[in-house]
Amino acid sequence: MATTHKTRMLIIGSGPAGLSAAIYGARAGMEPIVVQGLQPGGQLTITTDVENYPGFREVIQGPWLMQEMQAQAEHVGTRMMWDTITNVDLSGDTFVATGDSGDLYEGDTLVIATGAQAKWLGVPGEQELSGKGVSACATCDGFFYRGKKVVVIGGGNTAVEEALYLTNHATEVVLVHRRDSLRSEKILQDRLFAHPKITTVWNKKVDRFLAGENGALRALALIDTETGEQSELLADGAFVAIGHAPATELFKGKLAMDDTGYLIVEAGTPKTEIPGVYAAGDVSDHVYRQAITAAGAGCMAALDAERYLAEKLHLAGITETVQG
Repeated sequence: MATTHKTRMLIIGSGPAGLSAAIYGARAGMEPIVVQGLQPGGQLTITTDVENYPGFREVIQGPWLMQEMQAQAEHVGTRMMWDTITNVDLSGDTFVATGDSGDLYEGDTLVIATGAQAKWLGVPGEQELSGKGVSACATCDGFFYRGKKVVVIGGGNTAVEEALYLTNHATEVVLVHRRDSLRSEKILQDRLFAHPKITTVWNKKVDRFLAGENGALRALALIDTETGEQSELLADGAFVAIGHAPATELFKGKLAMDDTGYLIVEAGTPKTEIPGVYAAGDVSDHVYRQAITAAGAGCMAALDAERYLAEKLHLAGITETVQG
């Protein structure tokens, strides 16, 4: 039989944003519920070495970090629910989410922390070599390629920005693009073409990623998009930079989004257009996309939710006094 779960703060998503919101919400006595979704722990659960999260002098593992965040959230009073939300109703004073289990989750406030997923090429070797030379985040993993040769795949702003960033670490950066011109802004292209560490390979698509004897990336197998000619490009690391897709399908027609599907929030806050509904982390951030910025946004969402409820209760008390 379906069950209805009620809370002062409902959180959809269990990555750094969702769990940080839960920690702050629980400490404020809001007894939050976190519905974990299809990927409990978010993108960090498929990230191996994490070296840029504050507080750890040694490299830590992404799954371990998320386990610790969840344990902390539960320790201070968060309820974790193993369910996936299939529908939301944001039209009433209480926000209602329907789980795949059939259960209903009702929240006086709602924090959306469903995140975003990197778009992948879908070619052989890509997932097998993820964390072993293939990545979708230069800011996260570029540090591991100091003094090495790396390849960036893509032709938009993301690809060019990642190629430029990687010059801080790698000795050689190769940008591979399937066309003969880039889609990125001209100012970025000018910087790219002027950089002595960067070369561009045109009209090539990645057919597969090839492993070496050590099990790590050795090379990329390329196909010329005009002639069909096959070739290999040796590399120590490869970064797929063809964009991200925010997990916002649930909220289409219910919350404002930009042209790429990211939820729109009030500048400098996690507030959406609906009072009491907040978006935190990669679901509304297509610029930074870091665990630490997602965690910060989750904190902000919880603090704003607490203030929203306090103001709502205050106004209700004034109304009752006037009517009485």
